[in-house]
Amino acid sequence: MGVPDQLADRMSMAEQHEYLRSRFSRRTMMRGGAVTLGAVVGGAFVPGATARAAVPTRSTAPSAQKVDGRLVAPFGRHLAYGNDARTEMTVSWQVPVAVDKPFIRIGAHPWDLSHRIGAEIRTLYTPAGVGASADHTQYYVHAKLAGLKPGRTYYYGVGHAGFDPAEPHLLGTLGTFTTAPAHKAPFTFTAFGDQGVSYHGLANDALILGQNPAFHLHAGDIAYADPAGAGKTADTGFDARTWDQFLAQTESVAKSVPWMVSYGNHDMEAWYSPNGYGGEEARFTLPDNGPDKKNLPGVYSFVHGNTAVISLDPNDVSFEIPANLGISGGTQTTWFERQLKKYRAAKGIDFIVVFFHHCAYCTSTAHASEGGVRQEWVPLFEKYQVDLVINGHNHQYERTDVIKGDKVTKKLPIGGTAYPETEGVVYVTAGAAGRSLYAFTAPDSYEGHEHEADAVASFVNTKDGKVNETVAWSRVRYLNYSFLRVDVTPAPRGHYTTLKVQGIAETGDRIDHFTVARRAK
Repeated sequence: MGVPDQLADRMSMAEQHEYLRSRFSRRTMMRGGAVTLGAVVGGAFVPGATARAAVPTRSTAPSAQKVDGRLVAPFGRHLAYGNDARTEMTVSWQVPVAVDKPFIRIGAHPWDLSHRIGAEIRTLYTPAGVGASADHTQYYVHAKLAGLKPGRTYYYGVGHAGFDPAEPHLLGTLGTFTTAPAHKAPFTFTAFGDQGVSYHGLANDALILGQNPAFHLHAGDIAYADPAGAGKTADTGFDARTWDQFLAQTESVAKSVPWMVSYGNHDMEAWYSPNGYGGEEARFTLPDNGPDKKNLPGVYSFVHGNTAVISLDPNDVSFEIPANLGISGGTQTTWFERQLKKYRAAKGIDFIVVFFHHCAYCTSTAHASEGGVRQEWVPLFEKYQVDLVINGHNHQYERTDVIKGDKVTKKLPIGGTAYPETEGVVYVTAGAAGRSLYAFTAPDSYEGHEHEADAVASFVNTKDGKVNETVAWSRVRYLNYSFLRVDVTPAPRGHYTTLKVQGIAETGDRIDHFTVARRAK
């Protein structure tokens, strides 16, 4: 992106951000017209109440002349739960040029929408020289909704001055979303990592929509605007416009399914902020209940039915890619343990699912396993009996046996059942969402094509570099495009409630399935 290689290798993410700002800020100002734009207005939908303003997000960008709003259509809609998935939802979208007075309408029926509720514009400017594109300004819009009813489906439309989705000829632009239920009920969610923009990413989206998930988890490396992924500004391939393509591609699902993201190494973009996440904060509005909104905006949790979901940021603990190593000063791990303790003790919450980018256990020839994750978080997974850990980073599907203390406590064949209360943790790498595939050292082994290998050569990334290891826990390996489907079935207290986990190939074929069971509270 503009920092010489010999400097970038020695710089943290924050140092590279400062270098870029000092290099390009004067040129930006000389092009004249650089001003600081605040958010327009943010709103919350509270039935029978007035919309409340959101906190402004500020971003440096050149002034932009607005065009006739009738000629501009919103695109790239994507949803995210708020802190309370039962009553809060954020609707986000993009416009290609500056518009006046963006808003959202919402209602229980498409013919009975609310008055206009103001939305917040976050302007993101990328100057020429920062990556591959010329000057590029992106306009992201967000409407935070609160006071919604649990388990309710709502219709919504987004617009701005000159473009009103309530007008008859624009009713086709309406979308829907459904809030989480107030009580335990069966539901499905899907997950993958490492999507980017491609035919395969689009194909996986189409299959995911057909699963009718309540929400989707994206375990990092979202759009690949920064194709190098080392957290270095020396990457000349960075192109902010890739996000425009990605959000347009994803809209078919994300406009109706909360698209809950976690940040990976390709999501650190040094120009926008010292932690590399300034661009992501412009594009996404996630729950803000994590330990450190300033440094770790992708760390949060939410509850859907009987399942708690926690998103972590492994860039904070990664020995392999250390651009943000130690950025939280340990606060992330402390917060994580508090969340685990809270959810494990909470009445009505049976399962804890954790998702993040770097793999705790994987045998890919590319990244394999992250020693920082094993050091910081695996002991907590085991102590609090985490039911399922979902990762990306390695572009393939791989599933472990049941693991505790770095050892197999139980072989988990395809179709088997794991009991985390007594046995240990199952880890799934679901990083084959769309980017080019990696490789294994052992043969593929998946449903209908099983080739067991109880000794697989691999390595783990440590603070001292790569350390080779031979592992026995690699149970399922599939080297092609795929995603994860999880069906959650509650049960009466004292009976076994289940997570039925399936690996689904881009062809629609099932490549793996297993069950996680524990006694319901």
